[in-house]
Amino acid sequence: MADRVLVIGSGGREHALAWKLAQSPHVKQVFVAPGNAGTADNGKISNSAVLVSNHTIVTQFCKDHNIGLVLVGQEALLAAGIVDDLRAAGVRCFGPSAKAAQLESNTSFAKAFLDRHGIPTARWKAFTNPQEACRFITSTDFPARVVRARGPAARKEVTIAASKEEACRAVQEIMQDRMFGEMVIIEELLQGEELSCLCFTDGVTVASMPPAQAHKRLLDGDQGPNTGGMGAYCPVPQVPEVLLEKISDAILQHVIDSMRQEGTAYVGVLQTGLMLTKDGVKILNFKCQFGDPQCQVILPLLKNDFYEVIQATIDGKLCSFMPAWSENSTAVCVVMASTGYPGDYDKGMEVTGLLQAKELGLQVFHAGTTLKDGRVVTSGGRVLSITAVKEDLMKALGEANRGVAAIRFKGATYRKDIGHRGIRLLKQSLGLIYKERCVETITSDVLIHQPYTSVASGTKSGCHSEVRGFTGFFDLKASGYDDPILVSRTKGLGPKLQIAQACKKHDTVGQDLVAMCVNDMLAQGAEPLFFLNYFACGKLDVEVTQTIKGGMAEACKNAGCAFLGREVAELTGMYSSGEYDLAGFVVGAVERGQMYLGLQRADEEDVLIGLASSGIHGHGFSIIRKILLMSSLRYSSPAPGGCGGKTLGEILLTPAKMYSQSLLPVLRSGHVKAFAFIAEEGLLEGISRILPEHVSAVLDALSWKIPDIFCWLYKEGNLSEKEMAQTFNCGIGAVLVVQKELAQHVLKDIQRHEEAWLIGKVVTPCHTGSRIEVENLLEALHLSSPQRLLNNADVESPHQPRKNKVKVAVLVSGTGTNLAALISYAKEPGSFAEVVLVISNKPGVEELRNAARAGIPTRVIDHKLYGSRSEFDSTIDQVLEEFSVELICLSGFMRILSSPFLRKWKGKILNASPSLFPPNKGGNAHQQALRTDLKVTGCTVHFVLEESSPKAVIHQEPVSVKADDTEETLSERVKEAECQAFPIALQLVASGAVQLGADGKTCWKQGGQSLCLQEEKRGCASSLVTPEPRDDNTV
Repeated sequence: MADRVLVIGSGGREHALAWKLAQSPHVKQVFVAPGNAGTADNGKISNSAVLVSNHTIVTQFCKDHNIGLVLVGQEALLAAGIVDDLRAAGVRCFGPSAKAAQLESNTSFAKAFLDRHGIPTARWKAFTNPQEACRFITSTDFPARVVRARGPAARKEVTIAASKEEACRAVQEIMQDRMFGEMVIIEELLQGEELSCLCFTDGVTVASMPPAQAHKRLLDGDQGPNTGGMGAYCPVPQVPEVLLEKISDAILQHVIDSMRQEGTAYVGVLQTGLMLTKDGVKILNFKCQFGDPQCQVILPLLKNDFYEVIQATIDGKLCSFMPAWSENSTAVCVVMASTGYPGDYDKGMEVTGLLQAKELGLQVFHAGTTLKDGRVVTSGGRVLSITAVKEDLMKALGEANRGVAAIRFKGATYRKDIGHRGIRLLKQSLGLIYKERCVETITSDVLIHQPYTSVASGTKSGCHSEVRGFTGFFDLKASGYDDPILVSRTKGLGPKLQIAQACKKHDTVGQDLVAMCVNDMLAQGAEPLFFLNYFACGKLDVEVTQTIKGGMAEACKNAGCAFLGREVAELTGMYSSGEYDLAGFVVGAVERGQMYLGLQRADEEDVLIGLASSGIHGHGFSIIRKILLMSSLRYSSPAPGGCGGKTLGEILLTPAKMYSQSLLPVLRSGHVKAFAFIAEEGLLEGISRILPEHVSAVLDALSWKIPDIFCWLYKEGNLSEKEMAQTFNCGIGAVLVVQKELAQHVLKDIQRHEEAWLIGKVVTPCHTGSRIEVENLLEALHLSSPQRLLNNADVESPHQPRKNKVKVAVLVSGTGTNLAALISYAKEPGSFAEVVLVISNKPGVEELRNAARAGIPTRVIDHKLYGSRSEFDSTIDQVLEEFSVELICLSGFMRILSSPFLRKWKGKILNASPSLFPPNKGGNAHQQALRTDLKVTGCTVHFVLEESSPKAVIHQEPVSVKADDTEETLSERVKEAECQAFPIALQLVASGAVQLGADGKTCWKQGGQSLCLQEEKRGCASSLVTPEPRDDNTV
């Protein structure tokens, strides 16, 4: 049966906790004590007046009301040991013990703990004498301007002083008042980017949450006094993946492991306040539960059942139930406060507009509110938190601000710039933001004073490599030009650099940068003359910079241009250690009389020649990183397909081909009308920009070879053909436009040096919404894929609208083997089904982890918690309705479904049986097959009815019985057959080709083609085809 839950607290955090818990089918009712107006009689949620400061009273309340779980939001109660007391009385409670909670409640304990275990934090010292504290402040060689008073969290506990004098005054005031005890902590004032990193932990396993950034200052532009938090956003775009991994391993896991080693296991939620300084990441403070307002932006992104995550954490099973997070969403929370906050403020102001905000699709979490005569009125400093979840940060902030504008109360104070740091980053190129930044030029002999002659000399006539200093010289006359026009190009590598840093592979990025710059210049028919670059890093690593430099030098040599020099800068406040950014600049020349490339307008019947790319370049790496976040593969994993034993990271970091040496003679021959290097945009836009407006182009994707990496991205990312062509080059690195009569001649010239094909032609304008049409792209991706599932006949035409996929739920118990096959099938673009939910009646089973890794929501509905089968089935039915499920697949589901459930879902439930119908009853199917000397057994996928019937069969897969078979070997082969048969059957039902008739018989769609799935190898095919039924309806 479902649980009653008690949440202790009254703020926006506690409202968010109750809101998320109420979404669980395991939760019958959520009490919030004392709560606020938002948690008063709100569906499953209601308030309680239980005296939470008295642990004995709380314990008795839990027993009287059958409370199955308690969540403690208030910091003071954790420090007072409420978790210890409730657990001792047999009440399940989520949160750390009082001893573990000292990380937050006792600053000196936390600081000493960090020092003992070598975890970076600000320099500090504790004092009980104000004079000694002031002497320390004035004598240190670092800014000792943070004054912390030991004791529970309060408004004046932390003072961040503008000067050492102000810090001393704060010490005197605190020590005189003795408001916070007998001790103060003096800390170094750290500078950098501040963020919050949280995790669930069961004392051993750490499950990180997306990073959030709270805004503490009261007013826009980070002005005004410090507050508890005026808003937050999550995730934080300015934190790269490599840094998040470091934080998880070197900080969060380190803290949890160290606590356990000291004999105090930490169980619950741990929030770390971090500062990204020039010397690396340092811990500012701890919170022993969700922060407020961080909670209001993190929980909306949790895809799992929150109740199940909590139970797994308490039971020490978090490793088998790792939470999944929405990967393409951003949450923004804006706090509305009373006038006067964080000082004295008025109460009792009526709040209006809450319904209008809800109608906008926003979540309004209450904090300082109460009900008075049926009206919502203010009762605290921070009144409301308005949270919006959208696909990006700017849209989410815009929606949250719309909600704020709809809500009214007298003296409402709020910020309009929540997330401004992240938005600024999104608007500007990472690493090239110079405003209010200090750039320190590195003048190390190792870097700057290395002679350029080793790189530039002899690579290009006209290069004066003997000139020293920061200026490079190039003599155009010496390079043989009479009347040259200079052409220049600058480039960066964007998110690809983050992949290189995560892989610690730096030897190809320099080559890639040169190739990107030089290849773009070819569009003007220009020859590259010299190259320069700019390198910025957080902390100088000579080996890394030399590796990158070597790659650029080699690439310049291959391009036939001089490498004149570079600028190396250490931006101490902008990048963490190990991070860097890279930009390149190339100058080329073309004789004035040869500037005709691109001026000859492409005409109908002209032909497009495509040159092979070496992989993915320029555009698309942001999408790749998102795909990898949801994939089971990592950069260190073996690359998919036949990639010569390379890792995925090595494939992604393959540099672009250098076309200058091989193509310049062709481009200057007069036979080429236009040239495009396909990197900055995808295939569609790259070709579109070189065509005049009066023409379009049609490409045939079957005319060139698509590398395996694109096929994997297409399948793993569940991308459409349009998304593939818009985002990636799909195996085409460059395109030339030539006259039809000259096409074969030009193609042969190119093929002496490069792999190239005739890939399309120029035509009259298309009317499909795109100037470039790519035919047969889906078919080509399937033909190139090393593991194809769908028959080419099932590939949808690009001219037909994509059919909405049927939403499927899979019910499991931990014994099935078909889930992975169903998930893989559903990701195929030709599939008619989408797995939207996995339900298990047992917690911690492997299928739940597999589903979470695939980004599929999961639910655990434990049958042991329900008093009857009908109550259990009713809960499953409610969750299915919540996800708008249309079909159900049973994969090793070991519960007998009730008759009312089966009647409601008649014709919508599929199951696989390990035998050919009619089934073997009353025994082991494999054992009976061996005993009766059957030559063939197999599996059957069928509709689930109240009474099984051979007339409800959808698809069967035969398996030969071998003479030396045992039950185990035969069982394994039948399981393999089930993994083939179940996706076929699901495709037939989801597509509408097969359905269950009113008489309980399988009906086939009349007049339609027989659908099939097949496994295909290059050059040959072996299909598993479901035959059309005969007149007697047997299959």
